[in-house]
Amino acid sequence: MKTVYPIAIILFLGFITSSFELKKNDVTTSKKSYDFYSDFVHDSDPVIDNDVLNDFFKRYADLKKYQNKVAALYQNRSYESIWYEDNKINEFGKLLHQKLKLTHEEGLEIEIPYENEIDKIFTTKGKERPSKSDSDLLLSTAYIIYMSQVYEGLDAETVKKTGWMLPKKQLSYETLLDSLIVNPALLEKNNELLFDQYYKLQGALEKYRQIEKDGTWMPIETATPYKDLRPDAVSKTIAQVRTRLVVMGDLQNDSKSDVYDREMMDAVMKYKLRNGFKPNYILAEEHIKDMNTPIADKIKTLAVNMERCRWISPKLVKDKEYIMVNVPSFELVYVKNGKTELASRVFVGSALTKTSIFSGNIDKIVFSPYWTIPQSIVDNELKSKIASDPNYLAEHNMEMKNGQVRQKPGPENSLGLVKFIFPNPEDIYMHDTPAKTLFDFEKRTFSHGCINVKEAKNLAIAMLKDYPEWTADRIDTAMEGKEEITFKLPNKVPIYICYFTSWVNESGEISFFQDVYEKDNDLNKIMFQESMAFNN
Repeated sequence: MKTVYPIAIILFLGFITSSFELKKNDVTTSKKSYDFYSDFVHDSDPVIDNDVLNDFFKRYADLKKYQNKVAALYQNRSYESIWYEDNKINEFGKLLHQKLKLTHEEGLEIEIPYENEIDKIFTTKGKERPSKSDSDLLLSTAYIIYMSQVYEGLDAETVKKTGWMLPKKQLSYETLLDSLIVNPALLEKNNELLFDQYYKLQGALEKYRQIEKDGTWMPIETATPYKDLRPDAVSKTIAQVRTRLVVMGDLQNDSKSDVYDREMMDAVMKYKLRNGFKPNYILAEEHIKDMNTPIADKIKTLAVNMERCRWISPKLVKDKEYIMVNVPSFELVYVKNGKTELASRVFVGSALTKTSIFSGNIDKIVFSPYWTIPQSIVDNELKSKIASDPNYLAEHNMEMKNGQVRQKPGPENSLGLVKFIFPNPEDIYMHDTPAKTLFDFEKRTFSHGCINVKEAKNLAIAMLKDYPEWTADRIDTAMEGKEEITFKLPNKVPIYICYFTSWVNESGEISFFQDVYEKDNDLNKIMFQESMAFNN
C-alpha cells in the first residue's frame, strides 16, 4: 500500500503537468485550432464569448470596425450561436448568403471582406471550412454590413451633407435579427423595412439593366441645325424616336415608320406627362437630348434614388394624412387614409435660393395673409425702388409695420389667398400665388425658397373637410378678407419635402425628372467614394 500511494501521487502530478503544458500550448496556437477542437470533437453549436470575439477580430482585422455592433448581437442573444441550429446553418444564414451574391439587384455593388471564407461555409467541408465560431462571426459581420448598406444606407452625417434634412431612419440590428431568424422571408420586399417606393425603383432598375443588356438603347440622330418635330413631319429621327418610345414602354409596337402619326402623338404625350414636360406634341431639341441620356446614367439615377429611399422610414406612407412635395417633379400630393385626395403643380426655390429638403408639421392655415417681406429682399430689391418712388409702397399694396415692409391681403398679394404654416428653422412655408402662368413652365424654380401651390385653395378645402364649421362659403369669405384669419389645426398634418429624380407610380410608370439642384451627381460621388473606401 505504501508503494502504490506514492506512485498514484506521481501519476496525478504528471497528469496535472501534462494538462498545464497542453493549456500552455493552447494559448500559443491559433484560436482556429481551439475552435476546430470544440466544433468537431464536441460537435455542438458554438458559444461566442468575449474571448472568442476578441480573438476573431484580431485575426480578421478588416472587420474590426464592426466589432461593437457584432458584440451587441451576441449580448442580446446571451452569447449563443446566431447562425447554427441543431449543428447546421439555419435558413436565414442560407438566405443571407444568397443575398450577399445579389447586391447589384439593390443598386449596390458590395464587396464583403473575407467573402471567400464565407463561401467556404456553404461549399466546403472538413478542415477547409472555417470553424463554427469563425463561421458564426463571419455571418454576423456580413449581416451587419448587408443590413447597413441595403436597409439603412449612408450614415446620418453623410446624408446631411447631401442637403437631405428629413429624419434619417435608424435600424435596430438586434431586434431585427430576432424577427428575421424566426421568419427569413421578411428580407424579401418587406414594407416594414423599406419605404415602398424602393421596391418599385428596384423593378425599374431591373428593367433598365435588361435594356442595357439587350443593346436596344441606340443614339437618336438629328439634323443640324435642329428643327422641332411636329405631327405629320417626316424624318429619320422620327423613326428612331419611335423605337426609343417602344423601348421605354410608351408605345407598344414599332412600325418603323418615319412619319409622325397619331400613334406616335399618343406615345409622345405619354412620355412627356410621366417625365414632367409640358404636355404637347412638339419634340424640341431638349426632348431628344433627354431621350439620348445614356442608359448607364439612367441606371445610376435609379440607384441614387433607391439610396434616398433607404433613408426614409416606411411609416411615412402609413400616416393617416400627409403632404409630400417632390422638388424635381414640381408636384405636391395630399394623401388621406391611403388615398390621394389632391395633386397640384408647385414651383420652388431657384438655384440661388433652394427649397430645403426636410419635414415638418402643418399646424396653421392662414387666409388672406399679409406678406412680411424678408429683409434680404427689401435690401436687395426694394430699397432702391422705394427711394426713387415715394408712392411705391402704396401702389403695390404695401405698408411699413414695426419697421418692416409688408404687403396687405388681396388678390395681388405675393402669397395669394392662403398660406400653410409648418414651423421650421428655414422659415419656409407653402402658399398660393397670383402668378398662375408660372405653373405652365417645365422647370419651375422661381421662388425665394417657399413652395408656391397652384391648387392652394382646393388644398385648403380638402384639408378642412373634417371641420364642418369650415364650409365652402366660409372659406371663400376668409380668402377675400382684408385682414388675416388664422385657423390652428387641432390635428397637425405631416409634410415631407423630398428630392426624387426618379419615381414609379402606382401604375408602374417610370418617371425621370430634372436634377434641378444637381444633387444626383453629388450623391453619386459620395456613394462611389464610400464604396471605394469600403472595398479598400
